[in-house]
Amino acid sequence: MSKKNAEENHLDPKSDMHVYAMEVMRRFEKAFPGEPVPALHFNDSYQCVCAVALSAQTTDVNVNKVTPILFARYPDVKSLAGARQEEVEEIIRSLGFFRNKAKNLIGMAQRIMTEYGGEIPGTMEDLITLPGVARKTANIVLQASFGIVEGIAVDTHVFRVAHRLGLSEAKTPDQVERDLCSIFPREHWARVNYEMVNFGRTICEAKKPLHEQCFLNDICPYYLNAL
Repeated sequence: MSKKNAEENHLDPKSDMHVYAMEVMRRFEKAFPGEPVPALHFNDSYQCVCAVALSAQTTDVNVNKVTPILFARYPDVKSLAGARQEEVEEIIRSLGFFRNKAKNLIGMAQRIMTEYGGEIPGTMEDLITLPGVARKTANIVLQASFGIVEGIAVDTHVFRVAHRLGLSEAKTPDQVERDLCSIFPREHWARVNYEMVNFGRTICEAKKPLHEQCFLNDICPYYLNAL
């Protein structure tokens, strides 16, 4: 479908964002059916918040390689709160920004012990007070550990896909989250991160998008504008 035909069929975000977004949502659900399955491996809220915090600036595959060692050495919040930073650094050294992440992990555990009685807090307001925990991490922890859908987690894949599909022109992840939440129905928020991350990893890659294989290429502004 050409750019002209896409506009005539009201599948251009600039002509009718609601119709466009609903079509994007329909195709995402068809391409990525079933319940969302986290790419990170964790068994409880403690492991979840640690794993997600470690995933910044690296891949989930890399995180999954180090977390079994980390959790075996520090199986709970209390043990991590008393950890030596050098020991944590050694475990997560293969990850990006490992020194800062080690510092944040220990600081996070210490705050959870002193402020929340050793229990992972279950609200956005409390989670984002923890060192190394921003809205993306908090959104994932709330959804995965507490079944609470507060918003949409915007990582690098979601940020890129949202811009390429014309769903947001915002400059920060928090602003992109607000745009996506205003576009998609609340009951769909829990799926948006899962679908966009998978789409970004498999088709809408950062350096070389697979345009010819893309199930959105007939309505995608990024692709149509390049024709």
